[in-house]
Amino acid sequence: MLVHSHSTSETRAMPTRHVLLALTVAVLWGLNFLAIHASLEQFPPLFLVALRFGIIAIPTVLFVPRPRVPWKWLIAYGLGFGTLQFLFLYAGMTAGFPTGLASLVLQASAPFTVLLGAAFLGERLGRRALTGIGAASAGLVVVGLSYGDAAPLGPFLLVLCGALGWALGNIASRQARADKPLNLVLWMSIVPPLPMLALSLGVEGPARIGDAIATSLSPAAIPAWIGLAYTIALGTLLGSGIWVWLMARHPAGSVAPFSMLVPVVGIAAAWIVLDERPAWLELAGGVLIVGGVLWASRQQARDSSQPHPGQPATASALP
Repeated sequence: MLVHSHSTSETRAMPTRHVLLALTVAVLWGLNFLAIHASLEQFPPLFLVALRFGIIAIPTVLFVPRPRVPWKWLIAYGLGFGTLQFLFLYAGMTAGFPTGLASLVLQASAPFTVLLGAAFLGERLGRRALTGIGAASAGLVVVGLSYGDAAPLGPFLLVLCGALGWALGNIASRQARADKPLNLVLWMSIVPPLPMLALSLGVEGPARIGDAIATSLSPAAIPAWIGLAYTIALGTLLGSGIWVWLMARHPAGSVAPFSMLVPVVGIAAAWIVLDERPAWLELAGGVLIVGGVLWASRQQARDSSQPHPGQPATASALP
């Protein structure tokens, strides 16, 4: 995840309590993939996207002030981060892509964001950033080849498309330059529900949706509702709230690397709870992805040490 914040050229160590908060967010976001898995056991993926953001959108419109950003960037952020990311992520996980590996492959949003920033915003790519992107891309190839050797490659590509959607959302949120980033994250939720509901009706069909809703009132569906509640309350609201708070108080280079712990937590949790055992090649690819992103983020941290006028801290909620 690439983020920017106001900071000075002096980088101070984060207080221990802030480090613990950053670690808490990494754990919350890593466990969120288990919550998504539980919800997908009950609800069709496209309908689940509409349901997730619909639940957030209603209180947001009623009680949260709209961020002072152009509508085009708010809608673009909602389409990229909220719609495309979760459409493809949920579809890929439903198609069989492992929960733990999904938390890893989604980190491809970081190199995608750097490349899109260079292509559309004219941002300069230094040698360090290019090296990091190359390493992360090689890691993705290793993960894809290892996974595709034992299973269809389609689910992997779906999750990779989700990472690209997240990157597109990052670019839109950068352009929005919201003075209250968490309000932007919340108001983005008004974009996905209607198009995703229409897509769900067309693709998944009223019968499948109706059956999922009808059976959701049974005791067997309790884990799905718990997972959905976790995704909304802890993964999105609490996790994003803490992250935005930290980003407003520390340089990007101090906070952003903690997001690289998310796939570590996600893979470990899926291993323990779901007995998903990644192959050694997949773990090796994961090391390349995480290492590449961290290496590139050092360049990003130096670039962001000089604040950009009118560009406050921004952050996107992880799944």
